[in-house]
Amino acid sequence: MSKERFSITIRVEPEDIDMLGHVNNVVYLRWVQEAAMAHWSAIAPVDEQEKLIWVIRRHEIDYKRPALLGDTVLVRTWIGNASRFAFDRHTEIVHALSLCPLAIVRPVLCPIDRKSGRPTDVSPAIRKLFSVETLQ
Repeated sequence: MSKERFSITIRVEPEDIDMLGHVNNVVYLRWVQEAAMAHWSAIAPVDEQEKLIWVIRRHEIDYKRPALLGDTVLVRTWIGNASRFAFDRHTEIVHALSLCPLAIVRPVLCPIDRKSGRPTDVSPAIRKLFSVETLQ
């Protein structure tokens, strides 16, 4: 079971920058999704990865400081509570050198059956790997 934080490192590229000279808010959400998918790929059994995909149901995000061109950021993610079709995940984006928080994000994901494209129940093994508590 992997309840610890999972991290990816990202370097801010020119295409990430908006008209204000810092990382665009849409890019932060892309990074959140990339970290969640990397975490899924790293610990989920291959047969489960072939059956399930995850979609974002909602995001709650607090922007703390801007990320700038050339910065390196750490995107740290960890799991939260879950109900049948809503799996909480927590993510923090921090400056890699200073560890100053740039954004705090709480996405909620829904498991989708790859074949039907519809929300689906997950196996007990996946529920154990990707939630801290099962809510009925």
